Amino acid sequence: MIVSCEHLTKRYGSLVALDNIDLQIPEGKIVGLLGPNGSGKTTLIKLAAGLLQADGGRIAVDGKDIGTETKAIVSYLPERTYFNPASKVSDCLDLFSEFYADFDRRRAEDMLRSLQIPFEKKIKTLSKGTQEKVQLVMVMARRAKLYLLDEPIAGVDPAARDYILDTILQNYSPTSTVLISTHLIYDVETVLDEYVFICNGHVIEQGRTDTIREEKGISLDQHFRDLFRYTPKEVRNVQ
Repeated sequence: MIVSCEHLTKRYGSLVALDNIDLQIPEGKIVGLLGPNGSGKTTLIKLAAGLLQADGGRIAVDGKDIGTETKAIVSYLPERTYFNPASKVSDCLDLFSEFYADFDRRRAEDMLRSLQIPFEKKIKTLSKGTQEKVQLVMVMARRAKLYLLDEPIAGVDPAARDYILDTILQNYSPTSTVLISTHLIYDVETVLDEYVFICNGHVIEQGRTDTIREEKGISLDQHFRDLFRYTPKEVRNVQ
């Protein structure tokens, strides 16, 4: 398993963001971490990326406790863009080339050219959607073992969503794992091998996307809606 959680707990003051969860994410899959806003998705992503520390239990990446070794094999896309607005696109290429040993600059440059994004353009002159594409290109151009993508399609138009999902499909190794956090289930379910439903800090269900279609004859989005319609109120209601 590329990600393993055992009795994992994370609190923010009196708010329990993750409540004693057990979870296994397999290698070589595109997995959706799916749930309403505020359900604990970003917290779990940040714990796996090494940006937060757990308050209880354990989280491991590739069988190792979070640390220098795991950070070297994880490529993380945050929910918000973080590039310096005054930087040029070429500066972002330089930054990733210097900072990440597994960064494939040629692949990043090819993707940027396909998007017709000039290397000398400053980040602040680009639209929000284009800024997010630049950041996604940088993240997916790494030869990582685990890609953590936090809400990669939120806030962009449908055409941009299609490009982002296509980029994810075309630029990850079959031996790598992509964990996509989102509440927009309808838009991502066609690329998912497996799914994890999370709500109010609890893992509600995990399974194969094809199983839902084959056994229930419905979409993953509809299954999510049906399941949460009958989920106990104390779990369904998000803080």
